[in-house]
Amino acid sequence: MWLEFFISRRYLFTKRKQKFISLISIISILGVAVGVMALIVVIAVMSGFDYDLRNKIVGNMAHITIRHQKGGVFDYSLLIQKLRELPYISGVSPQIEGEIFAVKDNRFFPLLLKGIEPQQEKDVSFIDTYLIRGSLNNLDHSGVIIGKELASILGISLDDRLKLYSPSGKEIEFQVRGIFFSGMYEYDLNFVYVRLEKAQEIFGWEKGQATQLGLKLRNLYTASKFKTVLEERLGFEYSIRTWQELNRNFFAALKLEKITMFIILTLIVLVAAFNIISTLVVTVIEKTRDIGILMAIGLDRQSIRRIFTLEGLLIGLSGIAIGGSVGMILCILLKKYQFIKLPADIYYIEYLPVRLVFWPDIVLIVLASLLITLFSTIYPASWAARFKPAEALRYE
Repeated sequence: MWLEFFISRRYLFTKRKQKFISLISIISILGVAVGVMALIVVIAVMSGFDYDLRNKIVGNMAHITIRHQKGGVFDYSLLIQKLRELPYISGVSPQIEGEIFAVKDNRFFPLLLKGIEPQQEKDVSFIDTYLIRGSLNNLDHSGVIIGKELASILGISLDDRLKLYSPSGKEIEFQVRGIFFSGMYEYDLNFVYVRLEKAQEIFGWEKGQATQLGLKLRNLYTASKFKTVLEERLGFEYSIRTWQELNRNFFAALKLEKITMFIILTLIVLVAAFNIISTLVVTVIEKTRDIGILMAIGLDRQSIRRIFTLEGLLIGLSGIAIGGSVGMILCILLKKYQFIKLPADIYYIEYLPVRLVFWPDIVLIVLASLLITLFSTIYPASWAARFKPAEALRYE
């Protein structure tokens, strides 16, 4: 095996009389490098978007939401006591969700009113950290917290008065105690927060009742696992939904987009593989005499096949090493210096997000590129192995 490796390395890296073949080899290496670099950078950016969006979505909602199976309200005090006994739950918050309306210039804006207990909600969502003006502690019985987008549309600011209307048409006046910015347009436009007792009063429910309980887990990725545990513990009286289920379509679309980009950009490496085939074919033609001599002194067809297979793999590995190194360095620079700025009126973030994920992203990119390179060596290596010594040396 070392002999075959030595010969293949010599064929690839030593100076040639035919400069054209060396040029093709360089183009092949650069083709693989560009493909791998593009894959790493694009997938890292998409992973960054995915990670950032996931954090923002989870920051606006609980990891697990418990509702009554029949809908409506339920008494939550005893249920909260049961849930707090479980070691994997770090926070529980009673919540009320219902539709409400805001009016501006004779236009109705349907909103989702969320009644919360401020101190308990801090343990479940990031609403406290999302506040850019005001404080969650200032949310009193007549106060409301609204999103930055809604405040902009309604033309109001902190401590301004805001009139909202219940589904029955009842007018309720609030004072804006806080403005939050989560970065998610839908949340910042449609959500308003009031105290739980105020929501009970608006919708005509009794004290101690809620429409749902929000749970925060110590590990958000264990939500599906602990959903099953909770269903067994609470029975079929309650409906339990995880954050993945509530956003299934959104995350499925992101995953599909990432896979699609991976497939499209892999075509760059595939194009480079055709250069590898042409390089090996030309090398086989140039080295016909060498092949005949090697076979005449005792190398078998398998050894000849390995020589040209290893040469193709060396081209691929060189391209993968160069492209992988440049791609990861570029990702690190993008993440550290953030020199690509995004328009704030279109995107929810200011700079291009980048997140390098070794497994599975980087590993799959390297393996896919290596497999494409390996397949590109099959035909030239097999063709070289079919030569007969006498035919190879006939015209020498």
